[in-house]
Amino acid sequence: MGAIEANSLIKEFDGLRAVDDVSFKIEEGEIFGFLGPNGAGKTTTTRMITGVIRPDSGTATIEGVDVVQNPTAAKEKIGIAPEEANAYLDLTARGNMNLAGEIYGVPGRELRGKVDELLDIFGLLDRADSKVKGFSKGMKQRLILAMALINDPGILFLDEPTAGLDVESRRLIKDQVKKLNEVGKTIFLTTHDIAEADRLCDRVAVINRGNIAAIDSPEKLKATIRSTQSILVSFDSMNFEAADLETLKGVEELEKEGDKWRLYGPNPGEIIEEVVSFAKEEGLKILSLNTSGPSLEETFTHLTKN
Repeated sequence: MGAIEANSLIKEFDGLRAVDDVSFKIEEGEIFGFLGPNGAGKTTTTRMITGVIRPDSGTATIEGVDVVQNPTAAKEKIGIAPEEANAYLDLTARGNMNLAGEIYGVPGRELRGKVDELLDIFGLLDRADSKVKGFSKGMKQRLILAMALINDPGILFLDEPTAGLDVESRRLIKDQVKKLNEVGKTIFLTTHDIAEADRLCDRVAVINRGNIAAIDSPEKLKATIRSTQSILVSFDSMNFEAADLETLKGVEELEKEGDKWRLYGPNPGEIIEEVVSFAKEEGLKILSLNTSGPSLEETFTHLTKN
């Protein structure tokens, strides 16, 4: 039994299929990234899994509990931090935390201690009795995350948790996500920040036009597009024809980057040998030579471009 399971989820709006037979399983203790272009079906899928909307067909379970058949039991197991901070602006930070605790049925004596603990963790204890309408976006987002943790859920859904935030808030939230995962919490992370997903996630799923385009660890996904491997080389002179580099064996694409050349191809070792031979033939000295594989962003673009 996985922490989260989606099985053949389908959802249509006005005859258009927003989510088309989506299935995946997330194990307990994973940080799972959910990536996709705008309109790809990320939000609809997440809303079905968290019980906000009903699927037209298929099932979603939280720790084995069906979110449609037993919505209350399923929701008690999760915390949700939406992208748009939904705290009450005319309440204080402490007031919002107390309200969240009451909704989840956290006992009063336990609640008081948890409120102060979580506000302290997210750097808000000194503003506990200030109204939220005076908070920055970063402070509001930190408060939303603290509210999502008030019932100590085993599974946390984070929707673009660091989008548009200041550097301090981004760092604090990412550090807390890592710490929460270290103590065993499962994190479902929806994000447009591909670099963030690359650093944080054990696995990522890429959804495009309602379908799962790929699902695996970031490194394994990168390995699926070997053609974007490249070498970056600079010579002591530009006195040669660029076309000669482009026609070297194994080179599929050539780009000029300042005083350097990036040569793309599936076998960097072969290209390096060709470049070294080319330099000797042209009387050139190689000043630098580096190899690099595809980034997760390049992988994402490759998977969704069509």
